[in-house]
Amino acid sequence: MASVTLFSLSRFRRTGSWIDHALYAVAVYAVPLLIAIGTIAALFVLPRQYESRGALPLGLRVVSDAHDAMQPADALEALRHAPETSRYSTKLSEAPVWFTFTVPSMNPVHATVAELPSRHAQTLACWNASTLQPFGEADREATSGEMRSVKAGFSIQLGRLAAPVPVLCRGTYSGPAQLNVLAWDWQGLRNSALDFQESSGLIAGGLLTLAVFVFVTALINREWTYVIFAVWLVGNMRLCANAMGWDMQWLGRVIPPDFMQPLRQITFAAYYLLTAALFTQLFRRELRVVGYRWILTIVQYVGLALLAAAFALPYSQFIPTLWVITGFGIAVLIFLLVRLVWLARSRTVLWYVASLGIVLFATFSEVLGAAFGVKLLFGGVNTVMAALSSSMMAAFAIAEQMRAEREHRRQAQTELRNTYDVTPIGLFTLDSAGHFVRANPALRAMLDLQRAEYKTRHWNEYFEAGAWGALQALASKGSEGELEMGGAAARGTAERRYLLKAIRSNNWIEGSLQDVTERSKAIERLRFLAEHDSLTGSLNRRGVEKAIAAESEETLPWALAYVDLDRFKLVNDLFGHRAGDEVLKQVAGRTRALFKRDYAVGRIGGDEFVCVMSDTQIDDAIAQCHELIAVLSDAPYQVGNRSFQVKASIGLVECSRGVRVQDALSHADRACREAKKVAHTRLVTYRKGAAAFEERAEELRLVETLGRNRLPEGLFLVMQPIMSLSAPTESLNFEVLLRMRAPDGATLPAAKVIVAAEESGNIAAIDRWVITTLLEWIERHQAALPNTQFICVNLSGGSLNDEQFMEDIFALFARYRSIVHYLCLEITESVALHDLENTQRFISRVHDMGGKIALDDFGAGYSSFKYLKALSADALKIDGEFVRTMCAHPADIAIVEAIVALARNLGMRSVAEWVEDTDTLRALQEIGVDYVQGFLVARPQESTAILAASSAAAFVKDPEAARFIESLSEPEPAVTYGYDWQARMGSH
Repeated sequence: MASVTLFSLSRFRRTGSWIDHALYAVAVYAVPLLIAIGTIAALFVLPRQYESRGALPLGLRVVSDAHDAMQPADALEALRHAPETSRYSTKLSEAPVWFTFTVPSMNPVHATVAELPSRHAQTLACWNASTLQPFGEADREATSGEMRSVKAGFSIQLGRLAAPVPVLCRGTYSGPAQLNVLAWDWQGLRNSALDFQESSGLIAGGLLTLAVFVFVTALINREWTYVIFAVWLVGNMRLCANAMGWDMQWLGRVIPPDFMQPLRQITFAAYYLLTAALFTQLFRRELRVVGYRWILTIVQYVGLALLAAAFALPYSQFIPTLWVITGFGIAVLIFLLVRLVWLARSRTVLWYVASLGIVLFATFSEVLGAAFGVKLLFGGVNTVMAALSSSMMAAFAIAEQMRAEREHRRQAQTELRNTYDVTPIGLFTLDSAGHFVRANPALRAMLDLQRAEYKTRHWNEYFEAGAWGALQALASKGSEGELEMGGAAARGTAERRYLLKAIRSNNWIEGSLQDVTERSKAIERLRFLAEHDSLTGSLNRRGVEKAIAAESEETLPWALAYVDLDRFKLVNDLFGHRAGDEVLKQVAGRTRALFKRDYAVGRIGGDEFVCVMSDTQIDDAIAQCHELIAVLSDAPYQVGNRSFQVKASIGLVECSRGVRVQDALSHADRACREAKKVAHTRLVTYRKGAAAFEERAEELRLVETLGRNRLPEGLFLVMQPIMSLSAPTESLNFEVLLRMRAPDGATLPAAKVIVAAEESGNIAAIDRWVITTLLEWIERHQAALPNTQFICVNLSGGSLNDEQFMEDIFALFARYRSIVHYLCLEITESVALHDLENTQRFISRVHDMGGKIALDDFGAGYSSFKYLKALSADALKIDGEFVRTMCAHPADIAIVEAIVALARNLGMRSVAEWVEDTDTLRALQEIGVDYVQGFLVARPQESTAILAASSAAAFVKDPEAARFIESLSEPEPAVTYGYDWQARMGSH
């Protein structure tokens, strides 16, 4: 019995399932199909409910009353000569129009009615043309007499006619009005009006229903593109209403006539903008494929101009503007639609393209017909069908897009589920109490977690103390934060490090977990290397600067020791860098072993170390530094089977709270450099208030002033005369020297300015300023320098190796080519030999431009006859150290004499610097020096003094020297030792 019962129940279930499927198929497939077939059959087979046949187009004669001065009799007279036509266009004219037509009897049983269907008619008055008896008047607010409002225009009730009746009418129109007249019997016009109302109701109801559906769907799904589409559908309805002539109403309410024209203008402009916006939003992905986005941007900007015109222009001027802009917009959209169909062939795109295409064709047909005289659609039925079919296709497009999005979501969910299972990152979900709800395979493997343990295992069991509270705090921050935490000691994972991200979702906590143990170790290593020297393990420059900055904020006394190894370079040169590296390691080890653990020890250069001696009085620091010198210098360094002896020098400075890091290092570096010069102590200490602090601070301020990539204020030039010993009273040559006036009015020495400029990297800009200023000065005062053959000016090594500076200088020479021959550029011997090929090219270019070259401070550097032979300089300037002491040291006389002879034999002139007494002057004259320069001749002068003098000898104030110069009356030879000095030094 039980088995029979179970069989019956199973059979009932199967039967019920069959019925469900059958009903489902009928409801989903059969009924909609039958409705579609029936609808199509009704549209093409069944007669219309309101058949509106029987209208008779009437011929009419029309004249325009441009001055609004005609009376009915005058109009009749004018109309007798007018040609007859079936349709008349006002062409946007708003002047009154008089027209006449004859209405025949349409039906002896029913009344005859004359319809004037123009929706652009504003006022209308009609008379019997035979008797001038008025039929009545009509406007958009009221009608009188036999006049009636019908469909989009007006009509005249003529009653039952026994004979044709001539009618005279006067009308005013706005917009592109098409004037025509139709004769109806009363019943035919009634059916036509009902058909018109049915069509308008069908369009309004259909489009508004679809717009509301799309709008509600958009709000529910947060799809704002469909909001634009819903509004666009309403605009579509209003344009269809305008085309059919029933846009004077909205939802059965009549719009006041005064508002109609502005409303139409705003509607046209808004619809244009909505169409462009909708097109852009609907096809934003496809437009990336088809291209030409820029032309759509132009369409949008033009739409803004159309909207402005809707508010600013009258209707008669707005309509032509609308034709032009709309024609351009239609052309662009059609072009893009064609490309969309061709390149992006999805079903959604095709439905949208079909919908937009039909709407564009239908709604703009009236505008195109008015603009170009081409009527694309005829009658309200075609407009209705176009609007409804485009709306139906838009609904299909929405449905297709929803289907595609649903399919996309389904695929995304599948991919997400697969990704959740295979991703190597641990993913988890916890409930509000901290127990596991879900975990992917990666997390289960990471934590050794089993599926069966989800509800019993808590987050705290797998991580360090406080892990659950930290996770909750992290989840409260949202998706931006992340947290690193350690494993649990109880599970043997205390050394592991995990990176955690988490958010709250539906009262759960979801997140990801990564094992970053190796990365954490690498980061710790990188952090160590960021502030430590990889070779010695001591702090690097960054670490030292950080330690100094931290110490400068403390109130306790501290000092900074700067250690330099004196003979370390020999170790590298003789035994290689491996031996040198081993010595550096041992130096760092000895230093750390000697000093307290809280001293920061660092290596900031090749063989330079720094120690930040925190909480230490200066006297204690001095004692420790003496001990360090002994530790570093006395015991040899054993490297393999070799021993090395290295000496250390230390600069120690007493520092105070608030000292700048760079100032502290600079002071200690200077003290160390001084210590290297004092062989017996090897330690120099700067206490607070030491003069060296102020001197170095002044140097640093000057470096900072010159290091702002601009010329400092206060630069000026002075000129020191250079006297010829062969013709002292007949030449006025001089050297240009740089000076700088400090803010307090004091003049800074040139040496300080130049050194600071070189340290700041601004020397090229200053050299450029010097040469530019000098050339401008020479150009202005060339006529006042008849006895000047050359003007010396120094070039620094930094400028000579600056390619941009070289190009700028030769550009200046080209600009001042007529006076370049005055210039004698001085470069030091060491700079010239630093890059011999570059120096040779530079000298050659200077000679080509007409300038001269002198080697400055000759004898003080690495003099070599071989290199000197390769340099075609014009003069040698003998280093002043030899000249100043030559009368006291015979060896110096021999050196100077050798340099002079060398210059003479190489065809160069010799210039002796630092000439300070008459004895030296006599000795130089006897040796054969060509020119002398020094305080005996003159100190540096202002430019006005140079311009006022006739020769360099005019500046000599010493009586004995003056008498000696007077005895030198022999003129300077033009050619000496076979070398043409006039050509080389530019005498004129």
